[in-house]
Amino acid sequence: MRLVFVVLIFIIIEVYAFQAFRSISKHLGLTLLYWGVTLLVVGNCIVRLYGTTRADYGNPQAFAFGFLIALLVPKLIIIALMFAEDVFRVPQGIFRYFTEGRNEGVSYLPSRRAFLSKLALGLAAIPFGAILYGMYKGKYNFKVLEYTLHFEDLPEAFDGYKITQISDVHSGSFDDPEKVSYAIDLINAQKSDAILFTGDMVNNQSSEMRPYIPVFSKLKANDGLYSVLGNHDYGDYISWPSEAAKKQNLEDLKQIQKEIGFNLLLNESRYIEKNGERIALVGVENWGAGGFKKEGDLKKAAAAINKDDFKILLSHDPSHWERQVIADDYHYHLTLSGHTHGMQFGIEIPGWFKWSPVKWRYKYWAGIYKERGQYINVNRGFGYLGFPGRVGIWPEITVIVLKKGTHSA
Repeated sequence: MRLVFVVLIFIIIEVYAFQAFRSISKHLGLTLLYWGVTLLVVGNCIVRLYGTTRADYGNPQAFAFGFLIALLVPKLIIIALMFAEDVFRVPQGIFRYFTEGRNEGVSYLPSRRAFLSKLALGLAAIPFGAILYGMYKGKYNFKVLEYTLHFEDLPEAFDGYKITQISDVHSGSFDDPEKVSYAIDLINAQKSDAILFTGDMVNNQSSEMRPYIPVFSKLKANDGLYSVLGNHDYGDYISWPSEAAKKQNLEDLKQIQKEIGFNLLLNESRYIEKNGERIALVGVENWGAGGFKKEGDLKKAAAAINKDDFKILLSHDPSHWERQVIADDYHYHLTLSGHTHGMQFGIEIPGWFKWSPVKWRYKYWAGIYKERGQYINVNRGFGYLGFPGRVGIWPEITVIVLKKGTHSA
């Protein structure tokens, strides 16, 4: 039934889009090209996606899905303009049908205006080009975003302390090791005191990360590398031959993180000490609202620290901050999350405007937010998942400098 519904929607889209195409060209060769490309893209997507498990995000499947998106999104723009025209055409046609007689073979609908069709096709070319750019360039268009956050109770020894956050590597989606290596060099170039990773190292299987162990092992920071797990790290989205195999996959991933140099925090904490003072790093396992895994235990993670410590929390899903962390009496000064990817699609003008459809799902979806004197940074993600690209929401390396004081920046 679901497939029938999808096919019906696709037919409606194609009827409208082809009308716009035909209104400016009736050349047989172009018509054959139009339908040839359409059938090739749709057929390839069906073969790739239905021939594998739902959550297998390998490159052939991802690119098949990406090309389908590149085909359909521009056509949705065409539909919007064509439908707007039909709001006027259809009533006119009905009026003429009942007032001018019912002559067989006569079309009472006014002809489509070529101008509107050309406008629709021209506007459709914008997202088409943007999506293709996002698939081939945008997904590796790494941006370093820098923030300075002030805290009155920051220990003096940590005034000016610099941390780098990365999140959502999704190594199983990568298709250009050189670009990944470039990003690792970019992280090291920040010369941060600590590097913090907030989950989703793989799509599903620990083996996805093995080719990148030498690359990520280059990560260096004076006070070390720390990490937590994300929802994809548990292997919940594919079928396993046995529960033992699934558990072994998670253990293998933990070992890989250790080989790279990450100190994986599984509902636990660590202190970073400097000149006789210290700050607490707290790491929870994944906790997410809306059906996501809830292995995170904030009370357990903070059991070994003091309430009045300066605290940085690593928690993969920002819904955890919204639902539990903000109201916790321990007051977590800074929480670092990821998970949303900014939906890998949106519009951003740095320092002024940001928008993505993911905002309808997550209240805190990208960048710095402050509530009740506590901050969260939602990292837009290092890698990509599903759609093999990024449009407007670029892969992010976050650099946060901690300052003592009351000034907000």
